[in-house]
Amino acid sequence: MYGYRGVLPPEHFNMARYCLETGETRPHDKIGLIVIRSAEDPSDTETWTYGEIEDAVLRIAAGLHADGLEAGDRLVIRLANTSDYALLFFGAIAAGLVPLPASSVLSAREVNFFLQDCGARALAMTPELPLGDIPKSIKTYTPADVRSLRSRSEPAVYAETHSDDPALLIYTSGTTARPKGVLHAQRSVWGRRPMYEGWYGMTAQDRMLHAGAFNWTYTLGTGLCDPWINGATALVYTGEKDPSVWLRLMAQHEATIFAAVPTLYRQILKYGDLGAGMPPTLRHGLTAGETLPQDLAREWREKTGTTLYEALGMSEVSTYISSSPSVPPKPGKVGKPQQGREVVILPTDGGTEPLPRDEEGLIAVHRTDPALMLGYWNRPEEEQAVMRGDWFCGGDIGAMDEDGYITHLGRNDDLMNALGYRVSPMEVEQVLASHPDVAEVAVTEIGVRRNVSVIGAFVVMRDGADPDKDTLQALAQDKLADYKMPREYVFLDALPRTPNGKVKRGELRRTYQRNATQNGHAL
Repeated sequence: MYGYRGVLPPEHFNMARYCLETGETRPHDKIGLIVIRSAEDPSDTETWTYGEIEDAVLRIAAGLHADGLEAGDRLVIRLANTSDYALLFFGAIAAGLVPLPASSVLSAREVNFFLQDCGARALAMTPELPLGDIPKSIKTYTPADVRSLRSRSEPAVYAETHSDDPALLIYTSGTTARPKGVLHAQRSVWGRRPMYEGWYGMTAQDRMLHAGAFNWTYTLGTGLCDPWINGATALVYTGEKDPSVWLRLMAQHEATIFAAVPTLYRQILKYGDLGAGMPPTLRHGLTAGETLPQDLAREWREKTGTTLYEALGMSEVSTYISSSPSVPPKPGKVGKPQQGREVVILPTDGGTEPLPRDEEGLIAVHRTDPALMLGYWNRPEEEQAVMRGDWFCGGDIGAMDEDGYITHLGRNDDLMNALGYRVSPMEVEQVLASHPDVAEVAVTEIGVRRNVSVIGAFVVMRDGADPDKDTLQALAQDKLADYKMPREYVFLDALPRTPNGKVKRGELRRTYQRNATQNGHAL
C-alpha cells in the first residue's frame, strides 16, 4: 500500500500560527528575524523578537478584517524587499486570506494578469514598481498603509482554518504562455517537516541566512517558515546583491546555514575573499532551484571545508528529494526522498506501476503528501494532466538506484530529441561543464533548418579563457554517445536566467535564431 508515511496534520490548522505562535519552541523574547540592510555597517539591521513578529502579524490580520476582507479573499503582494512584505504575507494567512506573493521584477502586464486571473480583492503595492490600470473594485495598500495596519488595530486571533483550507497562491510560468496559479493549503507548511532532517539538519540554535528576496517562495519557505517552525533565527539581506558580500555577512551575523542557488555559490568562489577562511559558524550550505554541478560541489568543499546539500523541488510540492547531514551526497545524484514521503519512478508514456530500480521515468509523489498542492487555480484540465491515479507527476525525469538515491535527468518538456533518441540536457551539460575553462553551460534543442533540430550548447568561458569549440567537441566525443553530442556551439558572456536563477532555455533558442537570421541563414 502506497502513501505518505509521516504524521499527518491536525484537522484544525493555521499555517501562520504553526510558524509564529510564541511558547516553548519560540520564546517571546528570542530573536526570530534579522533584516540586514547593509554589508558595510553590521549595525544597520532590523531585529525582531518572536513576540514582536507575532504581535505585528496579528495586528495586520485584524486590520485586514476591519477593512472588510474575508477568509478566502486573494491579496496580491507587490511590495519592495522589506520586512513589510513578510509581515503582510503571514498576516494575511493568520486572517484566513490567501496571499499571492509577486516578484518586484514583473511587468505591469504580468501583475494585471495575476489580479484578473485570481479575482483579487486587494493589492499591496509599492507605487514605484510598474503597475497598469487597477480595477476600482480592488482595495489597495501602500507601504505606509501596511505599516498603519500594525498600529490601528488590536491583535486578532488566528483564523480557525482547517488543514485543507487555502493558504497561499503561487504563480508559476510552466510550459505555456499563461502562468498558472498553484493553490496551497494550510497544511503545506506541515508538509515541510521531512525537510528538517532530510535537508537542513536544523535545530533551534541555527541562524539561517537566505540569499533571496522576501517575494521569492524559496525565501518565504526555506528562509522564514522553516527557521521559525524550529525556533531558529532567520537572516535576510536586503542590500546590494554583490557576490563578494556573502562571506562577510555570514561572519558578521554568525550564520550557521546558508541557502542559495548554485550560481551564487560559484560567484562566491570567484569573487568572495576566501583568504581569511570560511566563517567558523557555518556548518553547511543548502542549494535548490537548479541542478548542482559536481565540479562546483567539489570545488566548494575543497575551498571552504563545508558541504553543499542539494534538494529537488517544485512549486506544487516544495522540496521533497535531498541530501543532508544524515543523507551524504552521492556524485551525480540529488539525494533520497525525504523520510515519510512516497516517491517512485513511473513510465513516461503512462501507467501507475512504478518502474524497477535504475530505470528512467517520471518522478512521482503520492497524492497523500501534505505538502502537495490543492490544485491549479481554475485549471482543472491541467490538474488532470499531472495526476496519474494516486500519483502527482510534475514533469521531472529521473531514476532511483538500489540505495534509494535519485538522479535528476531534467524536465520532461526540456528533454531533447536527437536522431529519435530522448536526451537529457543535464547529461550533456555535466560533461561540458567538467572542462576547466568552462564557467557555465546550458544545452537545448535548436532549429537549424525547417523541421530539422540539433543539440546546441551555449557556453560561458572562465575569465581569460578563449572560446574553443574543437576542444569542447573532442571532450563531448570522448564522453558522450554520438547522438548526444552538440552540433552547434554559441559562446556568451552570461546565460539568461529568471529572477530565481533558472536558465531560460527558450531565450537561448531565440538567441540562436536571431544570430542565424542576422548571418543570413534562414531557418
